[in-house]
Amino acid sequence: MSSLLALMVGGCSLGRVRQAPGTGPGSGNRIDPALSGDGRLLASVLERDGRARLILQDQPGGNLRPLRLRRREPHQSPALSWTGRYVAVLVQEGERRRVVIEDRLRGRLLRLPLQAGSQPERISLAADGSRLAVQMLRQGERRVQVFDLSGLLERDLPAGTAVQGGGPPP
Repeated sequence: MSSLLALMVGGCSLGRVRQAPGTGPGSGNRIDPALSGDGRLLASVLERDGRARLILQDQPGGNLRPLRLRRREPHQSPALSWTGRYVAVLVQEGERRRVVIEDRLRGRLLRLPLQAGSQPERISLAADGSRLAVQMLRQGERRVQVFDLSGLLERDLPAGTAVQGGGPPP
């Protein structure tokens, strides 16, 4: 089976992924996985004892990373920027579900204002953090709305990527 699996992924061999203590399959259900653009971080929702909380882990290795978002529960539909600087997730606050983005570098949380009567269901964050797509439910209809975050967040780019603009040409 492993040789067949290796052939299916272009000859790459797949190694075993180590789980962080207390986050393995025996300790609860893991749902809604999201990898950072560089593949170094994995966000997922851990369901345990009737609670759903967001966890962020190094890949490979599985070490847990701290999140301010963990204080808000339950969580659903995480999304990560390229380096994992930005972690977006749906959180339940009272009767409303909200979109919250954590800037892990600056240690701040940003709540995305949504139209009254709309319920966010799923999200997808652009790798550079400049835009966020939100699947919304409103009066029984589902629509996708894209939010421009460029005025709210700095771009999260891969290391070594040149930023365009900002001065005279060389």
